[in-house]
Amino acid sequence: MSSISGKSYWLVGASEGLGRALATALAREGAQLVLSARSLSRLQELADTLPDAWAVQVDVTDADSVRDAAQAAGPVDGVIYNAGAYDPMPTQDWNTQAALNMCDVNYQGAVRVLGEVLPRYMADGTGDITLVGSLAGYRGLPAAIGYGASKAALVSLAETMRYDCRRTGVTVRLVNPGFIRTRLTDKNNFKMPMLMSPEQAAEHIVRAMKSKRFRTDFPAPFSWAIRALEMLPDALAYRIG
Repeated sequence: MSSISGKSYWLVGASEGLGRALATALAREGAQLVLSARSLSRLQELADTLPDAWAVQVDVTDADSVRDAAQAAGPVDGVIYNAGAYDPMPTQDWNTQAALNMCDVNYQGAVRVLGEVLPRYMADGTGDITLVGSLAGYRGLPAAIGYGASKAALVSLAETMRYDCRRTGVTVRLVNPGFIRTRLTDKNNFKMPMLMSPEQAAEHIVRAMKSKRFRTDFPAPFSWAIRALEMLPDALAYRIG
């Protein structure tokens, strides 16, 4: 098991929901935190409640903003990419701008952030990277235009990095939650199986960060069902859907 206490983490996507709960959980473990998101006021409110945290505003869709935030954050032991955008969208209700925004935040934002921290990690031969994906990234699902594709891209990115970083000293970790009760999932008008609180999901992520396991999918029974769906032949999967 790896220790979190005394290590510094740049948590991107910290102001609301899962990010806010994760910041609190990491602080309990003794982590030093740089908290980033677009809302500086919400970040500062959170930072003021934690023992060793400070706020750095960032817009992950803007390369200059990401660069400035990385410089302000300074050297950190690990980075956690949790920034996310979500709008339920079936193909029949196509909205190009909304789909592009989800791709920009959920995937391209991670690319921008990693571009600022990876060079130093590779040079130093150490560093910890946690990417927060989604079970929705394993197979195309109904009404998930934009979101599912962006999370699938993030899953693929993490898997590729895992191969490439095996002998570099840089740890790459992927966590894929199911449904979490947040302002984003409040947009859904369907029943969400095994809906978790942000605090429950944060505890799963903290445990994953303490382990040496690359991939953590949760909650377990729901994740098994999603992975089973991934392996079904297309004809059968789409009949179920």
